[in-house]
Amino acid sequence: MTIEEVEKRLREEATKLVKTEPLSKLMLDEQILNRKNFADMLSVTLACQLAGEVIDRGELEKMFCANYVKYPELLTDAVKDLHATVMRDPACTSYLEPLLLFKGFQGLQAYRVAHALWVENRLFPAKMLQNIISRKFGMDFHPAAKIGHGLLIDHATNIVIGETATVGNNVSFLHGVTLGGTGNETGDRHPKVGNGVMLGAHAQLLGNIHIGDGAKIGAGAVVLCDVPAHTTYAGVPAVEVGHPHDDMPSFNMQQDFTRDA
Repeated sequence: MTIEEVEKRLREEATKLVKTEPLSKLMLDEQILNRKNFADMLSVTLACQLAGEVIDRGELEKMFCANYVKYPELLTDAVKDLHATVMRDPACTSYLEPLLLFKGFQGLQAYRVAHALWVENRLFPAKMLQNIISRKFGMDFHPAAKIGHGLLIDHATNIVIGETATVGNNVSFLHGVTLGGTGNETGDRHPKVGNGVMLGAHAQLLGNIHIGDGAKIGAGAVVLCDVPAHTTYAGVPAVEVGHPHDDMPSFNMQQDFTRDA
């Protein structure tokens, strides 16, 4: 979907909902119906969620808007993440829900702006935004990490992505996933995750390891070694237990790794 198509869809859904659910009117008017475009909708939504004692809503909204003007690819990525959430999360019934209500989607978009600040060498505001995201949403993505588009961040609670981690496109995360180091080493020390990977709930990927395209990591796995493409790993420590039945396990979200044997 294009940015314009998503914006139109959001307005249509909001217009329909506000007629049938009075409690939605204030939120929908403020964050969707009275906004000029998708960038404005996203900016005010993130600002509403993250504002507090550290920085007020107005300053946050201006910061998000400025970055969407400077880096329009952030909006393209947001649309791909939004569409991925609607397509893969069975609990999601509209495009409005991830934008307004799902902290995984919201936290990911806020991270993207923090990463843009990091790339500009504005390290303090990038880390400040990381801190606010962590406290508000319970997810901790280092702003230096490199993360692709088309991601589903399902539930989001306790997901940690370390400083030197990289994540490809079309990856699905369940809650509790860690892309972490193995100790206090410095340098390149975090996992590299390929495209189309599915990471099960509370999977712990530790060290500078590589997870191949289309791999599946079972819930609760502790992965300490490279995982070949299109392979299923599970257990503690994780070992190969089979192969996914399709090229992109992140799309169908089949989490029962015993079916891959």
